[in-house]
Amino acid sequence: MSSSREQIFQSLQRKDRPFPSAEAPSTYQHMVPLRDFSPEELEAVFIENAQNAACIVHQPASQEEAINTLLELVGEDKIISSWEPGQIPLDGLETALEQAGIARVGEDAMVQVGVTGVDAALAATGSLVLSSGNGRYRAASLLPPVHVAVVSRSQITEDLEPWLAKQRTSGLEAFRQASNIVLITGPSRTADIAMQLVMGMHGPRELHIILVDDAV
Repeated sequence: MSSSREQIFQSLQRKDRPFPSAEAPSTYQHMVPLRDFSPEELEAVFIENAQNAACIVHQPASQEEAINTLLELVGEDKIISSWEPGQIPLDGLETALEQAGIARVGEDAMVQVGVTGVDAALAATGSLVLSSGNGRYRAASLLPPVHVAVVSRSQITEDLEPWLAKQRTSGLEAFRQASNIVLITGPSRTADIAMQLVMGMHGPRELHIILVDDAV
């Protein structure tokens, strides 16, 4: 460490702590309060906010229907950028892709569809939490113009704070294992040029969410 930086740190450490008698709060108000916290309400609020953020939400009646929805979104493409099937909550996904002749890659700038799971879905903002790591390729949610995220209903939580609190109880293991963690709210968009909204400038122009019951 340079001597100048060390002097700065030492100076800061000598400063009196502001409000020394103040006690840390024991409870916090949620960033975006919800009407209630029932699972049904959380799901409804998540869907509403995700759609408001320009996501397309699919609600198939079964795992089989969910796979068919995914295959329809892939269309005629024979290569997708995808997390490993074990990281996506769809029973039989790997077999279905093989039978359809669809190959999986981690990163390919020419691929049109990326398929991922999620770590959490935040009802208050309609956002998705995705961590990258083994079998969870970061490019799958960033490079293809179409991103398909498969979300289990049990992954829907109120907002970011409860999810972070849960991670702390497990020693922040998800953070330690991840190469990065991103929050995604809708498809990529920008209005930098002439205040004109453009979709897909810096990432996917479409974000599809397939909402499913937990895989068995």
